[in-house]
Amino acid sequence: MLFLKPFKRSVLALLLAVMLLISFGCRPKDSVSDVPASPEATAVPQETEVPQETEAPEAGEYAIDDPLLLGAEPAPDNARVFYEIFVGSFSDSNGDGVGDLRGIINRFDYLNDGDPDSGKSLGIEGIWLTPIFSSPSYHKYDVADYYAIDERFGTQEDLDELIALCHARDVKLILDLPINHTARMNEWFGKFTRAHRDGDPTNPYYDYYCYYTQGDPVPAGRTFSALSGTNIYYECNFDGGMPELNFDNPAVREEVLKIARYYLDRGIDGFRFDAAKYAYFGDHDASVAFWKEYLETLRAEYPDMYTVAEVWDGDGITDRYYPATNCFNFTVSQAEGLIAEAAKKGDAGKLAKYEESYLNAIRDTNPDAMFVPFIANHDTDRAAGYLQTANGFMQMAANLYILGPGSPFIYYGEELGMRGSRGGANTDANRRLAMLWNDGDPVKDPSGSTYAAENQVKKGVKEQIAEEKSLYTYYKRLIMIRRANPAIARGEFHAVSLNGTNVGGFTSTYDGKTVLVLHNPGGSAQTIDVSQFGDFSVLRAFIGMNDATLSGTTLTLGAQTSAVLG
Repeated sequence: MLFLKPFKRSVLALLLAVMLLISFGCRPKDSVSDVPASPEATAVPQETEVPQETEAPEAGEYAIDDPLLLGAEPAPDNARVFYEIFVGSFSDSNGDGVGDLRGIINRFDYLNDGDPDSGKSLGIEGIWLTPIFSSPSYHKYDVADYYAIDERFGTQEDLDELIALCHARDVKLILDLPINHTARMNEWFGKFTRAHRDGDPTNPYYDYYCYYTQGDPVPAGRTFSALSGTNIYYECNFDGGMPELNFDNPAVREEVLKIARYYLDRGIDGFRFDAAKYAYFGDHDASVAFWKEYLETLRAEYPDMYTVAEVWDGDGITDRYYPATNCFNFTVSQAEGLIAEAAKKGDAGKLAKYEESYLNAIRDTNPDAMFVPFIANHDTDRAAGYLQTANGFMQMAANLYILGPGSPFIYYGEELGMRGSRGGANTDANRRLAMLWNDGDPVKDPSGSTYAAENQVKKGVKEQIAEEKSLYTYYKRLIMIRRANPAIARGEFHAVSLNGTNVGGFTSTYDGKTVLVLHNPGGSAQTIDVSQFGDFSVLRAFIGMNDATLSGTTLTLGAQTSAVLG
């Protein structure tokens, strides 16, 4: 007998800030991502180690109190700058070496001090927490109990306090909700196991997970593990300890709705959904249908809920999920993505044209769709390994996605230039290293990490927060520019480029105001008549490795520098 997600379960259906200038079989058991353990899994680009960086080139004076950047209103929607926190590696409040919720609370002023004009915090507008639920692993993507906070991370009361703090400072908080699979030690799997050992198909947990029965054809392209004491094999595409739930079972669908309601009722603003395209392995139509039904049900009760899904694939697949939810954009991310390509003295116009095309495509399927860019996260090599600070590539990459449409996500420590890659040890723990506070915080690297300390950036928060020309300061002021110019993130987006140069960007109109954002990732200054793009008479901000000036309609935009005009 077959109960297999990929097929709709018919029994034999087997297919497969700144330089702000005004005069941011299975995978290894420590690893979970949206790449399953099958032989067909796409390889993730590997990071090339680079020497310790030198000081970044200087580019003028800083002006954090410029009136054009102060007095910005809070973000009116979800087009916010989010910050991903790998909880166990961020900040440790009790000395056990493991990051926890109390550590995040204690460090909240670093993220957002409640005053966007103070210039004393990073200015984060949203936070994504990797899974915090009870789990046997360090990464927590194998959940044992969705209704319990992992004891090493804290308590439900700690979560409630963090929620209240976020809301008091207008920061949205979303939880990573991995419901494609659970831990083997989850109570549900124990009941599923007993039901099969007893041979009792009337047990409500008998069909809670996906499996096939010995003697039936083995589904191609997927991973199964024998369930001892039975004649079945349960599906476990990511790891033998992560059995996959059966979403053809109405009781399972109701349970995952119940989990979401539980946290939304506590005040969580929404969710990041892990491995979303694997709800029905190999069947995108069925997976999309599941997410549409699931999220439409929740939005009927929680209309302001924010969601973003991990659909690790090309745009042709990702676009199919947008009728249900926003999705991370993988085309622009990582070492081979369009952001890195443009940042390394590439063509900013090419990136802008792609963004316009992508926005048009997703909005055709969902008028409320948002672009959700990032350059790295907990499943990828860190960006500072292939985008160095000293040569300005890291700063330019930050410009290209933070001064852009939608809802960009910063990976914790990115603002410090932290490094980390799977490397020869082939472990994702190396991508999730301890935050560099450098002030005695006892948080430690996760178990299994092998990243050489000499390859890590040396200056952490303690040093960079005090330096006007640090990468941290760059990110901070970059976020201030974005917040002071809300049309950057939202509105009617039109790509622009300057033929024969690296210069590109966009115009965007929102709430009656239009901005022009231009990026020059090239190696020399460019002189641009901005009247060709519209009526722009004010240089609202510029940021990068060099200066920008506006004389009449003539903009001189320095190399590796971006400008915002109004």
